[in-house]
Amino acid sequence: MTLALPIAAHVRTEPVTRLLPAVVGATLTVPLVTGRTVAYANLDHAASAPCLTEVKAAVDELLPWYASVHRGAGFASQVCTKVYEQARHAVREFVGAHGTDAVVFTRNTTDSLNLLAGAVPRGTSVVLFDSEHHAALLPWRGPHVRRLPAPSSPGAAVRAVAAALAECPTGPRLVVVTGASNVTGELWPIAELADVAHRHGARIVVDAAQLAPHRPIDLRAYGADYLVFSGHKLYAPFGAGVLVGRADWLRAADPYLRGGGATAQVTEQGERLGVAWSQVPDRHEAGSPNVVGVHALAAACRTLSRDWDAIRAHESALTSRLRAGLGTVPGLRELSVFGPDSARVGVVSCTIDGQDPGLLAAALSAEYGIGVRDGAFCAHIFTRRLLAAHGTTGQRALRISLGIGSTAEHVRRLVGALRELVVAGPQWTYRQQDRRWTPTPDPRPLPPFLDSGCPTRVPR
Repeated sequence: MTLALPIAAHVRTEPVTRLLPAVVGATLTVPLVTGRTVAYANLDHAASAPCLTEVKAAVDELLPWYASVHRGAGFASQVCTKVYEQARHAVREFVGAHGTDAVVFTRNTTDSLNLLAGAVPRGTSVVLFDSEHHAALLPWRGPHVRRLPAPSSPGAAVRAVAAALAECPTGPRLVVVTGASNVTGELWPIAELADVAHRHGARIVVDAAQLAPHRPIDLRAYGADYLVFSGHKLYAPFGAGVLVGRADWLRAADPYLRGGGATAQVTEQGERLGVAWSQVPDRHEAGSPNVVGVHALAAACRTLSRDWDAIRAHESALTSRLRAGLGTVPGLRELSVFGPDSARVGVVSCTIDGQDPGLLAAALSAEYGIGVRDGAFCAHIFTRRLLAAHGTTGQRALRISLGIGSTAEHVRRLVGALRELVVAGPQWTYRQQDRRWTPTPDPRPLPPFLDSGCPTRVPR
């Protein structure tokens, strides 16, 4: 594991001007504690991405037709059923899945991984790194789980997995790996890990929550068996996720949820109920499906697939500009597991000597209108080990994450704000409340649609 020193100069390239998909809220303005308003700089795409305007249009188009899915005789219900099933085709094309692969709609990546964890055969050996997001780390616990320390390079990752699989007992095996780290943005060697997994008789599932919004995915080219991702990180924030992959384990498993839609037939057998479960994918989609969320997810898949070259060029230029700018902030250190020159998506986490990441994040929001994330990013073990690698006693970092809605002005404002905060400190007063820094007083008015008298829970 390595931690980059303050970043050397990177190539400064301007973001490309090719037309990108538009996002809802691109002209959003937010209040500052000083009484001014500024255009919002959303640099927290890794948590949730804004909605694409084409996704919003697709949802608006569907809403008048909204009805039940699969079991309704009405014409609107038939329309929604068609929309829902067509979405499977859109997702299959988006990830390059095999025609025989199952496409199961879920709530999000976490839901998808928990579904798969419940479907693996009893006694399956699971190999994964402790650098995984909690969604991939926590569903797999017990005597058959081999948790590996974060590797120092992509090659070391492949060798570690090969060695771990060679020591696994005879029986089914599964490798769990992220496509792109939600902490460092670094890309993991999916194809190489899939190859070594298959050579040892194992399957592999890829957590593509951070990969899918930034790079085209080809499940067949990767050689992966399963892939999961979320709509809310893919510019479709309407509560849908997906599990794509081989159907046999899913067919053999009991339903993830038990209820309507998962059942083909329910009968009375004395005092007991006899149940014949539905086939995959219905077997694991009990309850009324989220047709709006699934339609939004499909619309995002189609929109992003139209011009990946423009999206990647935009992100690459902004990431270079961001990392070069961060290198001018005194005491700033970028977190990395594979080293500063590793391939990555537009996600950067860092610490600044002598600075509290939570206070920096609060001040960036309150005084500059910039949204970033501070914390351990639902990857507590990984983040804390990265921080400890350079002697940081804290347990939190600052994360900046780019996306389609990010601009060069956002990056310039962030870099300038960080330099000002490090040199001169915040210009407002702040206090810790429920382990979060908040401006005191906080005169920023809430938007009219939000009830100012309603108590809110501060996120942790």
